[in-house]
Amino acid sequence: MEFLRKIKDSFRNIIEFVKDTRKELNNVSWPTRRELVSTTMVVIVAVFFFGFFLWAVDFLVSNVMDFVFKRIMH
Repeated sequence: MEFLRKIKDSFRNIIEFVKDTRKELNNVSWPTRRELVSTTMVVIVAVFFFGFFLWAVDFLVSNVMDFVFKRIMH
């Protein structure tokens, strides 16, 4: 009997969780399509900008280090 009660309580908890989740989702302020597209574009541009920036810094540091090591070795 204890086992069946635990199963029944588990199902009741799952149902309550789903009800609470649906209730909370109704309170969410969903972005409009325009807001979604504009913020997505900002993220894409930022990723490319920082990717290019990090590539440039890596390229510069790599060349400087190569130059320094060549000077030290000779």
